[in-house]
Amino acid sequence: MRIALLQLNPVICDFRRNAHRIAQAAEDAFAQGADICITPELAVMGYPPRDLLLNPKIIENSLHAVKWVAQRTANLGPLLLGAPMGCKGNEGFLANGAFLLNKGKIEACFGKTLLPSYDVFDEQRYFTAHESPGFFDFLGRRIGVTICEDIWNDKDFWEKRRYSVDPVQILADQGVDLILNMSASPFSLGKQKIRLAMLEALAIKYKVPLLFCNQVGGNDDLVFDGRSTAVNERGQITAAGMEFEEDVLIVDLESPERNHVQVHDYSRESETWKALVLGIRDYMAKSGFARALLGLSGGIDSALVAAAAATAAGPENVTGVLMPSKYSSPGSIDDSLELAASLGIRTMNIAIESLVKAYDHSLMPVFLRISKDVTEENIQARIRGNLLMALSNKFGWLVLATGNKSELALGYCTIYGDMCGGLAPLSDTPKTLVYSVARWLNRSEKEVIPRQIITKPPSAELSPGQKDRDTLPDYEVLDQILQMHIEQHLPAEEIIARGFDSDTVFAVISMVKKAEFKRRQSPPGIKITDQAFGTGWRMPLASICSVVTKK
Repeated sequence: MRIALLQLNPVICDFRRNAHRIAQAAEDAFAQGADICITPELAVMGYPPRDLLLNPKIIENSLHAVKWVAQRTANLGPLLLGAPMGCKGNEGFLANGAFLLNKGKIEACFGKTLLPSYDVFDEQRYFTAHESPGFFDFLGRRIGVTICEDIWNDKDFWEKRRYSVDPVQILADQGVDLILNMSASPFSLGKQKIRLAMLEALAIKYKVPLLFCNQVGGNDDLVFDGRSTAVNERGQITAAGMEFEEDVLIVDLESPERNHVQVHDYSRESETWKALVLGIRDYMAKSGFARALLGLSGGIDSALVAAAAATAAGPENVTGVLMPSKYSSPGSIDDSLELAASLGIRTMNIAIESLVKAYDHSLMPVFLRISKDVTEENIQARIRGNLLMALSNKFGWLVLATGNKSELALGYCTIYGDMCGGLAPLSDTPKTLVYSVARWLNRSEKEVIPRQIITKPPSAELSPGQKDRDTLPDYEVLDQILQMHIEQHLPAEEIIARGFDSDTVFAVISMVKKAEFKRRQSPPGIKITDQAFGTGWRMPLASICSVVTKK
């Protein structure tokens, strides 16, 4: 038996486009000798559709697309297609489902058993869980059907389980010969290694092959890395699809030596870079933007965003805007121009000194006899943000904010200033990782980012001689504290017990708490870590939290 895993990049609720792409991939697969095809989870409408699932007309259009695919593939062979479906006996309720299409008809339906409601997932808001997974018989094999979360609950693999039901165990007890998994499993750093370990453990435990078909592409703040995989009953990888791009992966169960096994790069730098590029590319394409612009400061953050945007959209579609003030060093201007020349992107130069003076003049009667402070610094940042948004309004280009996760965590950014934009690609990329990716990029290709941008001390350049280190802990220390606090949810005492200065730890945690109102108003970002400031981060704005102060 030859099974095709159709690793596709859907556009949310673009049913015509998605249905045609599914049919084309199926035609390609059957032309290569596939006996049956399988799509990712909810492939007809894309994942996650979120509250669009509450619209009855959209559900109706989804079913029409399923039927269209059935007719289009009627002369090819069976296709297991992911789409929402009505719940039998529960009118008005939806299941996260799979349709087995064959000879132009719907032969069988299957539903998702485990509905995740944590981090970025909120499926219990939309779907009703099936009591148990199902199977079908094909070419002498009993084939079990699971959907994404259904395989993530093995009691022997996970220290803690979220659910009392184990769909894989149920299918094994029913004597299946093979388990298919239709997934829309979002990317995060290191996650594929966990997926592989889990698939291998399940295959060995139940002595059945497992085939994992994953969505690929960027949808809002989420990136899906693809990397569809097949493992045999001994836990050996017999086929592996492409990473961060579409693929049709043919899995020959009898002759695995014919299968393609793509070698993946699991380094943090490579994974981060590919996720950023794909996230920017798909956010622009799926939101209708042909061009992007960003402020070029001569710093590392704007340099990496510019490099990723140039790769994602093409350098001819990216514009870097220089907005120097009296505090901008000649080196920063020269570095920005050198970066733009290296990337091949266009530049604009809009000096802001006259605008700053106009603000100072207008505010002078109000600020009289009050010394200058961060207020004047923020005015400069907001002038720059206003200019970028003006260009966006005039030309219809997407503004890319350039702040990183470390800054966003502490509020070391200006609301309505450098935080403005339509997408913040680095909002889940810590500062130390920004540097690491930049160095990796220069090693893997020509010197894309000028060396002096990487080596000079980071600075907002909003006051004379300003450096980040004057206000913030060393980034190497800061990012470790933030990772433990934000991603591991460790209390201050435990972080301190690991050797970090108590004053620094409490100061950092306090800054994270106070900056929540800023993050609530920031542009969407690209999730690359286990815990991003996005749909999976749900903190109150007004609260008294004892963990941010010393006892």
